Amino acid sequence: MPYALAPADPDRDGDWSLRAWPHNALQPRGFAGVIALSAAVLALPLLAVLGHPVLWGLLPFAGLALWGLWFALRRNWRDRSVLEEMHLSRRAIHLRRLNPRAPAQEWRADPAWVSVNMIPRGGPVENYLTLTGGGREVELGAFLMPEERAALHADLQALLVRLKGYA
Repeated sequence: MPYALAPADPDRDGDWSLRAWPHNALQPRGFAGVIALSAAVLALPLLAVLGHPVLWGLLPFAGLALWGLWFALRRNWRDRSVLEEMHLSRRAIHLRRLNPRAPAQEWRADPAWVSVNMIPRGGPVENYLTLTGGGREVELGAFLMPEERAALHADLQALLVRLKGYA
């Protein structure tokens, strides 16, 4: 799962931390492999015109295609560098979202007044997950898969019950 919910301090009961991040299937080594393989595939047709003036007409297009692939993969990688961190305790809940090209967003609320809501259908996405409290409603885990948001909803609901002292 691309989230981790664990005790913030194992010695203190009631302090928890949540970190959520998007899937990132292409690691740096895979990125280099894709670029190298694409360069090799683009070079194959150019071998047929090696030594001809036509090579100079085709070479810019091959380079442009390779640059476009590199740019698109790097942009996607940068856009997926979102991170949501939440600290939960009996005193306060603090959520911080680190965005790739925007300032960080923060939300604080008293756990006694916080509720975790999930809209299975009819929301912006399937299993739309929100936290309500402190006079605001914030979205959580927008980059997660619907099944992961459902699992996170169950985990957070159980943890909130513990923090509020009902269990």
